[in-house]
Amino acid sequence: MQRYYSFVSEAIENISHFRQRLPEDVHILLCADDSSIPKQYSSLNSRMTEQKAIDGCRRQDRISQKYLFDTYSDGMLMVCMRYVKDLPDAEELMLNGFTSFFKSIDRFVYNGEGSIGGWLKKIMVNECLMFLRKKNRLAIVHEEYAMDVGSSSGQFEKMSAGELFQLILALPTGYRTVFNLVAVEGYSHKEMSQMLGITEGTSRSQLNKARIMLQKAITEKRKVL
Repeated sequence: MQRYYSFVSEAIENISHFRQRLPEDVHILLCADDSSIPKQYSSLNSRMTEQKAIDGCRRQDRISQKYLFDTYSDGMLMVCMRYVKDLPDAEELMLNGFTSFFKSIDRFVYNGEGSIGGWLKKIMVNECLMFLRKKNRLAIVHEEYAMDVGSSSGQFEKMSAGELFQLILALPTGYRTVFNLVAVEGYSHKEMSQMLGITEGTSRSQLNKARIMLQKAITEKRKVL
């Protein structure tokens, strides 16, 4: 087992020990067990910074790995769940993503606050896309043209994060993937066409159909309320 990602390797061996709490309105409760982390971690944690943690990870320091894992694992698990839905798959992909991050840490350039999260998110998205392709779940029908239905951002802003999260999970895989990549992650349709091997028209069509489905779901939800 490689030392440079020893902490995440242990997490993969016993994944339940490193589950984190998601936002309460998503209604998913996970547990955490830090019993395998040295006691001195708690005192060092208060003095740790992201730059120090990156430097420590380059030295294969387990406490530094733990610091970055604790800081970003919740958010990265949410990223993975937006794409693959099933919690066990999302957890495994999240841990695989951290493994890749620690393995390639020497190529990472720290550019201040936000740079670690951005780098990790790209890794997680790539892990999810590879998983979906491997499972043959990323079947997208090619289309050249699509009517623009607008973003309906006003409707989305009125919803809680948990409500919107659940509606996104209910989308078909192709729609959900495109919506996440464009509307949530901020990729362009040109980037989408390269990432998924589809035309820009297909990307726009999938996004618009996802928006239509979300709008209908929101309307139905309001009727019930």
